[in-house]
Order: sequence, then structure tokens, then C-alpha cells
Amino acid sequence: MRDDRIVVGVDGSDGGRRALRWAVHEAAARGQTVQAVTAWRWDRADRTSGASVDPGEERARAERILHDELAAVSAGDVVIAAEAVEGRAADVLCAASQNAHLLVLGSHGHGRTMRTVLGSVSEECVRRGPCPVVVIPVPSPAPTHDAPLAVRR
Repeated sequence: MRDDRIVVGVDGSDGGRRALRWAVHEAAARGQTVQAVTAWRWDRADRTSGASVDPGEERARAERILHDELAAVSAGDVVIAAEAVEGRAADVLCAASQNAHLLVLGSHGHGRTMRTVLGSVSEECVRRGPCPVVVIPVPSPAPTHDAPLAVRR
């Protein structure tokens, strides 16, 4: 049986922000709650990516992202629960959305393949998700006047 939660992945990206705003708006319309989830990982062997050298620092960084994103959204009367969970993002989000009404994710851009359009986390959640998954697109940037609209050869 599904509960009245809308789970949303929050990662500090534009796509994550759009997903959070959409989830809050949808929860308000349906009289539901939002569970905002940030997944984080710490891998001592991965020191080249700029990751923290301490798992406590990495957790604190994830919690700051979550706090900042929630502070920036207008929630109105919508109740938002928040948690930073250690693990692979797709695993964490699929586990958090067990029995949820929806799982909401942001896409990470546009391209020719599903993985490029959705991002690997969104793609995996769409395939494995235990509830309906909504992926909020990030709009394409408008062409600048300097960029050609078409190229003839």
C-alpha cells in the first residue's frame, strides 16, 4: 500500500532544484508530504575527485547541500522531511521510495542517448523504482545570437 509521500532526490544541481520545486508543488496540490533525500558516498581511494578525506566531512557536505536547497524553496504548508543517506544514489533513492506515491528526480541535460538525457541515476531509478518515477527536465539553453541556427555545407 502506498503512503502519501513524494520522495525527491536533492543533489545541489539545477535539475535537483527543479525536481524539489516540482515535488513541493505537487505535494501541495495532493495534500501530501515531501521526503527530500541526498545520497552521499565516501571512498578513501577516490582522492582525485575533490572528495573529502574524512567521511564525516563528506556527510556534512551532503547535509549542507540538503539544508541550502530546502532553505531556498517555498514550501508553504507542505511538510518536508529531509535526510542525507550514505550509499549509491540510485540504491538510496529506490530504497527511500519504497511505498511512496512518487519518486521525483531532475535530469542532467540533453543529448542523443537516454543516459545523457536522464543521467545514470535517473535511468536506473526509472528501471528499478518501486513506485512511479517522474523526471523533471532541465531546459535547453536558448541559442545565443553568436551561435548559428543551422549550418549549410
